[in-house]
Amino acid sequence: MPASPARQKLIQAALDLFVSQGISGTTTRQIANLAGVNEVTLFRNFGNKYGLLLAVLEESPTFTHLARRLQRSLPQGPDLHQNFRTYLQANLKLLSQVPELVRSLIGEADQYPPENREAIGHRLTEATRTVAQYFAPAIATATPPLALTAEQFAAALHCLVLGYAVVECTSTNHQLWPHREGFIDTVMALFLHPPAVTSSALAIAPAAGVMDLPAALVQTLLQTARKASPQDHALAYVLLGAGLLPTEIIHLQRIHHSSDPQQQVLRVISPQGRRQVPVNQWIGGKRHGSPKSNPLTKWLKIRKDESPALFLDESGAPLSLGGLQQRWQGWAEGLLTPEGQPPALVQAHQTWCIDMLMRGMSLENLALLTGQAVADLQPYSDRAREKIALEQATQLDRKPNPQPRDGET
Repeated sequence: MPASPARQKLIQAALDLFVSQGISGTTTRQIANLAGVNEVTLFRNFGNKYGLLLAVLEESPTFTHLARRLQRSLPQGPDLHQNFRTYLQANLKLLSQVPELVRSLIGEADQYPPENREAIGHRLTEATRTVAQYFAPAIATATPPLALTAEQFAAALHCLVLGYAVVECTSTNHQLWPHREGFIDTVMALFLHPPAVTSSALAIAPAAGVMDLPAALVQTLLQTARKASPQDHALAYVLLGAGLLPTEIIHLQRIHHSSDPQQQVLRVISPQGRRQVPVNQWIGGKRHGSPKSNPLTKWLKIRKDESPALFLDESGAPLSLGGLQQRWQGWAEGLLTPEGQPPALVQAHQTWCIDMLMRGMSLENLALLTGQAVADLQPYSDRAREKIALEQATQLDRKPNPQPRDGET
């Protein structure tokens, strides 16, 4: 038997108020008034507010059709990487629009009767199964294989998404991630390791080991980026002049940049802590501006937007890791390293580290600037010594061989 009109109105009114002002902040009188019925009718149908909450969870189309809504909203196509990002973006945006409901469902759960908590669990299970079914084909054919089954993938994903919503809705100034896209990049890195999320053209790691880029190739990348746009030029300048990792670049904000006549500095916040990194003017043996006038300061001067992010995508949102990779691919198109491979994004960091070591920086000081352990930087030191030895051998070869003295052969 279909629900009576009064019951349907009360369920919809309760949902609207729970979303806008939370469960504890909503009274039965407010619900009855919004529904246009007597409060006695509410008690007769549901007993109390928590009985009405149970009805919302079990009868409201918002929850009963949740799995179907998810199916309709999931992107279509074979690209697991892009579909995963789209799904994360859509759900995090949705949860951010209902902060009062999130705070209520989490913070007041101990007040709910067992059947209410069971209903919440049931809806989460339905949603997780739907998402698992959607991602199952892509997970089954991922190369190399993912470490999770489709069910584990969806369950862990929803735990992280709900955890994000709880942190965002219940705290401020937590500095766990600078913005939503930063969190999405982190989740994607956890679930989809680089070979599974990037094509060979977008790979962020070189084919083997630590390998820097030749100075001429560095200058070509900077010139190509300069022709692309002021932001591209600034991005390439920071990548090759400060040695930051791609995940650090996309989390930079305007307030993290400072400059004076003597130096230009970026403040980096990462899981390893906070540190300051200089942006070098000498890159690949050529000077690029000054601390007060360079590709980065010029990019900031022409900005007309109010976004706190240092770098933006085409829509004005903070630049994502995928967006940074695509820009690098555009600069590197048609270029090859001495090993015959396209320049990889992470090689910008490797090139800077090796250059610093060759110019006399100690391994300990480089560890302070990069936030990496000295032991992890040892391959950079080995490569720097190799290059220094090669240069010395080349210089010696330019000198005339000493003539043997009499009696020597």
